[in-house]
Amino acid sequence: MDNERIREICLGFSHAKETLNWGHHLVYWACDRDLGGKMFAMTDLDGTGTGVLWFHCGAERFHELLENEGIIASPYLAKAYWVTLERWDALRPREIEEELRRAHSLIFEKLPKRTRELVAMPEKERKKALAKRAAGSGQRCKQPLKAQSGKRKMTTRKRSSGGGAGKK
Repeated sequence: MDNERIREICLGFSHAKETLNWGHHLVYWACDRDLGGKMFAMTDLDGTGTGVLWFHCGAERFHELLENEGIIASPYLAKAYWVTLERWDALRPREIEEELRRAHSLIFEKLPKRTRELVAMPEKERKKALAKRAAGSGQRCKQPLKAQSGKRKMTTRKRSSGGGAGKK
């Protein structure tokens, strides 16, 4: 097992994308990250980081996987139930493929319904929906600002004439 084989497996899943992040990590996303996708796995390309493969495994599998030699809780991502393979032979190739499939499906299921519907649309319709969403969000942000600036009022206290603490 190596980075190229992991890439083939991950990009074979429906709506999976990849990006190069943090200089040397190839990150795999369930759905395009620009559409609201979330990462489900990543590999270290130059070997300078911790481990060779990181992936989401879910709460149920997290502790089971940690019992295997060569698998540790992922730094910074352990709270989200991610594990790291310290070396390629920590799991058999078939097991790695199954874990990656599970990671993709767990993350894809957690995506908001709106994002999953957007991904399922044909490319042409998706572009229209994204343009409409962008135009709609711009209006929502501007209207409250105009309304607030027009309604701002200065309050002044009325001074009472007669009878006060300082007068006799």
